[in-house]
Amino acid sequence: MTFRHLVIALLSLALLQTGGIEPAAAATGQERVRTAKPTATKKAPVRYTIRKKTAKATTLRKAAVRKPALRKVSARRSLVAPVAPMAPVQVRPEVDRLGNPQLRSAAFVVVNQATGEVILEKKSDSILPIASITKLMTAMVVLDGGQSLSEEIVITEDDLDTIKGTGSRLALGTRLTREQLLHLALMSSENRAASALGRSYPGGIAAFVQAMNVKARLVGLGDTHFNDSTGLDPANVSSPRDLVRMVSAASTYPLIRRFSTSSEDHVEIRGRMHRFGNTNSLVRSPEWDIDVSKTGYIREAGRCLVMQARLLDQPVIIVLMDSDGRYTRTADAVRIKKWLEAVGAQRVAGLVPGGNG
Repeated sequence: MTFRHLVIALLSLALLQTGGIEPAAAATGQERVRTAKPTATKKAPVRYTIRKKTAKATTLRKAAVRKPALRKVSARRSLVAPVAPMAPVQVRPEVDRLGNPQLRSAAFVVVNQATGEVILEKKSDSILPIASITKLMTAMVVLDGGQSLSEEIVITEDDLDTIKGTGSRLALGTRLTREQLLHLALMSSENRAASALGRSYPGGIAAFVQAMNVKARLVGLGDTHFNDSTGLDPANVSSPRDLVRMVSAASTYPLIRRFSTSSEDHVEIRGRMHRFGNTNSLVRSPEWDIDVSKTGYIREAGRCLVMQARLLDQPVIIVLMDSDGRYTRTADAVRIKKWLEAVGAQRVAGLVPGGNG
């Protein structure tokens, strides 16, 4: 063995002890030192690196499994929570210290028509302008007069509003039957229609107004006075209690009940069809059963509303006067209805006296 071979053998033995080359290569002595180094790099360090990465990967995998599981549980809870049974929410109208509904009308009265019992009232004896509530009396006098409902009446300059200056779609020269005019006066509160009805009465408007005041006394309206057939004159006055009697009297006329509660009508005027709607939006509501209805408004009277409606199977007359705001009278009527439904039939029957002062 030469010196060169001895050196190679010693080096190969040293590398074999450190795991640098395979035994077969050391035995043959064919593997050079520089080719053994890459093999040394691929062994232990690679296994060590794999173990480290494997441990780290395992940790990450476990964490990845746990986190989505937590999110799913949270998602299930957020979906299930709203489905949990809840107590029903009951909306009750605002009431005062006496338990009566807080209404926005300046004067009002609510009466069980069948028994005459007063359910609610405030300033029910106050004498106030009544605006177009007047037209209920206009209709009663027309029907009492027995004139032909099919007779045509022409709208003239005498029917123009010279008190408030209000307009109308009933142009001068319009020809309508007395029945059509009566319908428009009650449903849409048409002033020219009401004026024409009074003007065409035997003896003219003066005789008609006199008949209105006579009729008022006959039905016991001691606080009531009329100056015209439309209600535009603020001298047409009454009290809430008197208006209860007037609504009760009007409810005995089938045509007044039908015309005052119809939701709309289409009338041909000068070759064109015009739609007229009811000034009381409640007649179109399926929640209401209304037999008589009439609205009214002039500045002196504020917004007024009278109705005969069935509430809790009882005929109830509601009179609301001098309401401030376009929708206040309607909102007050709804408050009364909800309040009566909340307190029960005993209040409607008059077993518990009301009274707001």
